[in-house]
Amino acid sequence: MERRTFLIQASAAAMAAACSGAHWAQGEAAVEAELTLREGQRTVPVPLNYTGLSYELAQLTDPQFFSAANHELVTRFRLLSPHGVLRTGGNTSEFCWFQADAATVGPKLRIPPGKLEDNWMPHRLFAIRPEAIDALAGFLQATGWRLIYGLNFGNSTPERAATEAAYVARAVGDRMEYFQIGNEPDLYENANNGTRPPGWGFADYLKEWTAYAEAIAARVPGARFGGPDVNGSSEWVTRFGEEVPAGVRPRLTTLTGHYYAEGPPNDPRVTTERLLKGNAKIAGEIQSIEAVAKAHGLVYRMTEGNSCYRGGKPGMSNAFASALWAGDYMLELASLGCAGVNLHGGRSAFLTAGLGDHTPGMEVAKTPQAMRIGFYTPIFSEPESPVKAMPIFYGMLLANQFAGGVMLEVDGTIEGVNATAYAARSGSGFKVALFNKDESKTLDVSIRLPARVSGEVRKATAWRLQAPALDATEGVTLAGAEIQAGQWSPREAEPVAVSSGVARIRVPASSAALVFLG
Repeated sequence: MERRTFLIQASAAAMAAACSGAHWAQGEAAVEAELTLREGQRTVPVPLNYTGLSYELAQLTDPQFFSAANHELVTRFRLLSPHGVLRTGGNTSEFCWFQADAATVGPKLRIPPGKLEDNWMPHRLFAIRPEAIDALAGFLQATGWRLIYGLNFGNSTPERAATEAAYVARAVGDRMEYFQIGNEPDLYENANNGTRPPGWGFADYLKEWTAYAEAIAARVPGARFGGPDVNGSSEWVTRFGEEVPAGVRPRLTTLTGHYYAEGPPNDPRVTTERLLKGNAKIAGEIQSIEAVAKAHGLVYRMTEGNSCYRGGKPGMSNAFASALWAGDYMLELASLGCAGVNLHGGRSAFLTAGLGDHTPGMEVAKTPQAMRIGFYTPIFSEPESPVKAMPIFYGMLLANQFAGGVMLEVDGTIEGVNATAYAARSGSGFKVALFNKDESKTLDVSIRLPARVSGEVRKATAWRLQAPALDATEGVTLAGAEIQAGQWSPREAEPVAVSSGVARIRVPASSAALVFLG
């Protein structure tokens, strides 16, 4: 037996093949787990705007997409969270430019060394016009969301960035969260990126970033910044938090970085089984970042990520497995003190453009339909098709129930099943999320309430997150209900037995439960 705090997790010796579509195991004895909620020790508040989405900045070349008139998209955003954060950025942000008027001339496109077919960045520029920014401002008002806006750092100048930031700030107003300068600068020197020459590193980045930040601050008195928005280097994040110059440091509010659990999609080692096992390194990296953030009065936000980099893997990223992964991952970061999570998505045309027009996910798609929806986007929004919440959206929706609460420590013992547990105090009650990511074993959980309320809580209910199979792309439900036409409400709030301060619930294999106590 082993004892864990915050996260209760143990992997089974073996799971069935990742995307087999097998039905749940029947008749097998359940694995038992005992959990205890702890108050008065380490508690972590979850911001109301914890949940977010990330899109390619080039999406703004279509002014009708992020628009208050795009009612289908507005309803999905509002359903996911009434207080969310939209981040625009991605690889295409390094190739976007603000065309203030017809006389504005675009920047010079940097051509990376080597063969273009070996490069994974866009090979063209994207013009963003004022009407797109104005429409974006209306979209933010209609959804109640706030904005993280990524500025071009790869093919631009401080002056261009300042002009763009000034227009965005005026249009968006109090919906502006902060600006970011550049996307994944820790990869710039790599051959498949080529945004900067070999040998270009953090010191060069910070010098150039500071010049951009100072130019923006001169044009936008209230400008705030997040950064460094790296691919995966926690060292860059901590150095950035410690070394940002004093002149712009008061404007820095947030340390940011990205996380993709798996990838690329055409690597045979990328499987649903491996995705759902989780990553033991996450906690240590987040804790090191949080220590620096706290020391400098900052917070950390994961501003771009998903289940599988380079667009996602069909049968995994667009399937129910991604819902279990997303809910689990978001609540793990919440328990570690992260201020928010933005999962990446959008229209396939812009996701593909951001990959240098490569489509590795298509190589493993088995049907035309899978090829069409194989990307990892939480909201499917292809032209001439109905807007649809994808399976991963359901996991995000479950995790968002913790927004505004306070994460609590969870003590317990467990063995023999791949499962995680998270708890929060919310108002006068408690919420406990249980993820049974094992494909074959049922989990029986006993949840012991804090001593001060153990005799007061006499009833509990649960929502189930479930689907026909891990690779199911249809039939996903939360609380017994599917999202239809952008609308959802819980249909089944299952009673949970509570006796002497202990709630007991069974969580079948490959499913999750959200328990409401009190």
